[in-house]
Amino acid sequence: MTPLPLLAYRLLTRALEPLAPRLLDARAARGKEDPARVDERMGFTRIERPEGDLVWLHGVSVGETLSLLPLVERFVKARPDLTVLVTSGTVTSARILEDRLPKGVIHQYAPVDGPGAVGRFLDHWRPALAVFVESELWPNLLLEAHRRGVKLALVSARITDKTVEGWRRFPASAQAVTRAFDLVLPQDAASAERLERMGARVDDLVNLKLAGEPLPHDTAAFSRLSAAIGDRPVIVAASTHEGEEIAIVRALDKLSERVCLILLPRHPERGPLIAEALQREGAAFAMRSRGETIGRDTDVYLADTLNEMGLFLRLADVVVMGGSFAPALGLPAVGGHNPLEPARLGRPTITGPDASNWASVTAALAQSGGLILVQAPWDLPQAVAPLLADPAAAKAMGERARRAAAEAGGDLERLWSWLAPLTPQKRPRR
Repeated sequence: MTPLPLLAYRLLTRALEPLAPRLLDARAARGKEDPARVDERMGFTRIERPEGDLVWLHGVSVGETLSLLPLVERFVKARPDLTVLVTSGTVTSARILEDRLPKGVIHQYAPVDGPGAVGRFLDHWRPALAVFVESELWPNLLLEAHRRGVKLALVSARITDKTVEGWRRFPASAQAVTRAFDLVLPQDAASAERLERMGARVDDLVNLKLAGEPLPHDTAAFSRLSAAIGDRPVIVAASTHEGEEIAIVRALDKLSERVCLILLPRHPERGPLIAEALQREGAAFAMRSRGETIGRDTDVYLADTLNEMGLFLRLADVVVMGGSFAPALGLPAVGGHNPLEPARLGRPTITGPDASNWASVTAALAQSGGLILVQAPWDLPQAVAPLLADPAAAKAMGERARRAAAEAGGDLERLWSWLAPLTPQKRPRR
């Protein structure tokens, strides 16, 4: 029997659903939705469903969808008989997936959690298996898919205390939603404990963000940029957030050696704001989104483009992980970003103190000697200078990081073994 709060939620979302197109159009006007594909959010599509069984993989935003890519590739290679559908919820993630998804994989925007949109989506795509990454707990979508017999897996799940607190007043509803999953694989022990408090049956621990190959890159672009930079050492500040860019610029300006600093903001749309701040600082910079190139006088290269992380990490002599310095700057915590991306490429890496989203990985890389932790941006020169002065030591540090990253990457195999019983069996050829 469906708990009363979930019934009330269904009725409320049904009543409000007619307003959703207007809200989505307003979001599209602000660049938060894709105007050409906004109907997908209401469960409509222009793409025909291929014949045969279909598996559906979902990640809400950039980090989640990127973590899905190794699993997508495994399905494509191991089960070419299946159609693979990937959904996400943000414009940025859709743009990245457009370049990164294997041929034949279908991308759609996820439907809003209204009964009508959910019904249209499931009627059209008819998935046999749905895999949700991290913390997507949409009651209408999950319960309707479960009612239709779709096998459901919540993998690499990361549940916060805030999520648990939000469900605490509705324990029966929380249990109904979490028990809809046939498989629950949190990414860490803390999330496992929180999911169990919500009523879930936890099967194992799997962190998809630990899996994956080195990020791809454009070799021609690498050659052009490398030639433009010349002999100068390159420091890449990756996935930076508001306030971090200028703090890093000011700190590295104290280095005795002239370097080329490449800034990769986590959200490239912030590029114009960062450019204004760099102008106020008097920094000599070039902006990639404007087609500007690195010249002899360029000290900072603002790489405000999508899907080029692999390119710029390969140019780096040292990588500084953004999203890790906010508390030191008096800003809200971000939790850090994936230090395995530079580690897989053998790059010595430095991070700030706020790495809570990657605590176990950060600890393992630091223990291996492949990552340095500093407390604030102004501590960067003391960490960077020795690495630039001793390239052999920097290379050895990068190799330690590469080995530690390889040891961390076995979770995909374990996930595949868990998903196998839920995946449709191969149909005999006629």
